[in-house]
Amino acid sequence: MELRGDNPPRRLRRLPSPEVILENSDAVYDFYLQHRQNRLKAKASYALLGRRYHPRISYAPQAREQVRALVQSGRPLLIAINHLSQNDPYTVAAAAWRSPLRPTIGSVRVLAKDELFLDPEQRRKVDMMGGIPVFRGRDHGLRAVNAAGQRMMDICAQRLARSEHLAIFPEGTCNGVDPTQVQAVGSGVGHIAFRAQKLGVQPALLSLGLSYGPRPDPAIEPTKEEAKSASFYFGNPIFDLPAKPAEIARLVRIDLQKALDGAVANY
Repeated sequence: MELRGDNPPRRLRRLPSPEVILENSDAVYDFYLQHRQNRLKAKASYALLGRRYHPRISYAPQAREQVRALVQSGRPLLIAINHLSQNDPYTVAAAAWRSPLRPTIGSVRVLAKDELFLDPEQRRKVDMMGGIPVFRGRDHGLRAVNAAGQRMMDICAQRLARSEHLAIFPEGTCNGVDPTQVQAVGSGVGHIAFRAQKLGVQPALLSLGLSYGPRPDPAIEPTKEEAKSASFYFGNPIFDLPAKPAEIARLVRIDLQKALDGAVANY
């Protein structure tokens, strides 16, 4: 899928890749506003993960057809996924390859914690997968990350306005409490959607529930072998989002819980 925004330049001046640290956040977000994935490498990586992991994928009534039509329309998607383990990015990629989301590969941005960008080799992989760094308040302090967080949300909204898609784990961290219940959803997802709307774009919300089955101890993450049996459930897309960030975040939590219920039931 090619970018279809009205104003993005065809050729962007390539900025040097900055070190992803909070003190450098302005340069970091200047870079990730322009960054382009290698779509061929992204597709190859997703295909490999699709073969390595074989998630069970189920859908709400008519959801498969609705997602396929949305992807074909070019409308940007705001994809919300519950967060259970460090394996989630790999199983989600496998689910994307084995679902109607496959054509979006290479035009999906994924919010990822800043520490994933520190090791050069790991950063190369995260960049290839469309990562955008997030400096989390729990890691650096809420006051320290405020300006960077505002800029990150602006960048995400601008990329949605370019007809790209955004995948986000709105709980903000792995759920080590109860894998059947969506934990508190931060306001960030609501602010991103709100800012995209102010730029004239109406992203559709797609909730993707994820379950690794019953966990004897929720604090112990599934192994890679256990992650291969993941269950994913696609909810029905929501085309009209509320007007206020808090209301959007509340809707995301409610809708994501429905999708999680489906993933658990179909495990």
